Amino acid sequence: MSLPSSDAARVFTLSDFDFELPESLIAQHPTAERSASRLLDGTGATPVDRIFKDLPGLLRAGDLVVFNDTKVINARLFGEKATGGKVELLIERVLGGNQVAAHMRVSKKPEVGATIKLTCAPGFEDGLCATLLGRWPNVDGPIYRFVLSNDQGDDPYTLMERHGHVPLPPYITHSDSPEDVQRYQTVFAKNPGAVAAPTAALHFDEGVFAQLDAMGVHRAHVTLHVGAGTFQPVKTENIAEHQMHSEWYNVPPETQEAIAACKARGGRIVAVGTTSVRTLESWAKTGVASGDTNIFITPGFDFKLVDVLVTNFHLPKSSLMMLVSAFTGYDHIMGLYREAIARGYRFFSYGDAMLLTRSA
Repeated sequence: MSLPSSDAARVFTLSDFDFELPESLIAQHPTAERSASRLLDGTGATPVDRIFKDLPGLLRAGDLVVFNDTKVINARLFGEKATGGKVELLIERVLGGNQVAAHMRVSKKPEVGATIKLTCAPGFEDGLCATLLGRWPNVDGPIYRFVLSNDQGDDPYTLMERHGHVPLPPYITHSDSPEDVQRYQTVFAKNPGAVAAPTAALHFDEGVFAQLDAMGVHRAHVTLHVGAGTFQPVKTENIAEHQMHSEWYNVPPETQEAIAACKARGGRIVAVGTTSVRTLESWAKTGVASGDTNIFITPGFDFKLVDVLVTNFHLPKSSLMMLVSAFTGYDHIMGLYREAIARGYRFFSYGDAMLLTRSA
């Protein structure tokens, strides 16, 4: 169903994307079974309560479902300065030459050249440390550049896998556990580099894949390494003044071919998650299949590729609230959020999902 929208003629401010959410609805743990989470079907004028494993029956033979195959890395590291002050690093991106870009939480910033001793995993006292080189990518930004190293000269991915912690979002209040190692990761995760999961894809399991295949629904993958900026609220009331964070993406040739074939047969492009939307629409807008994107999708955006969206429920005043409003219409999405809250849906990364169609 295509829902009419006059959003392009409206002027939106940050306050338009705010809503009150009871803390009890912020999911702290996943459902016992991935596909047993709830699904709010928002494809019609009246929302319908479903279970996620019902999703294949809501799609059509010939549709193409596009997933983000990024893999969450153990990007959170803890340590201390030479003075004994505690430090927490959240690796945003792996650069060349054992360098990483990271957010740093510390009471007093160390000087450039200082070395931070990082906490090793039990049984691995291998001299893990991080040396501060400066800020990245510019001198006044919030992200820092470090050399990550140990006695054996291992690469950053190996070091994070061994010593790091799952980078759970700030609204999840417990420390990472074996459950999070398994469940804050999609079952098809392939390309390491994300510091946040593409959460809409967490609901998919082999049973859902089998149903999709049986129905003649096709599948393809893109990659977007989700950054920590995905959790940052927009702070400017004039949303046009917001500076989006950049994330690396890739649309491989086989996915480009699958999209062309889907369009040729009259199928729909079904994006799993806002990260898949941002990847596909970045490619459609620029013609560049691989690189960095800081695309900011707000109401009035002209979607070129995505027809249907599977997504979780997003933070108030976030760029993702603006994206889903742009996709299916502001009034429609705000109505769906009111219904979801009233019906007790679980929100955010470990929460429930919704199904949306693109507005006219």
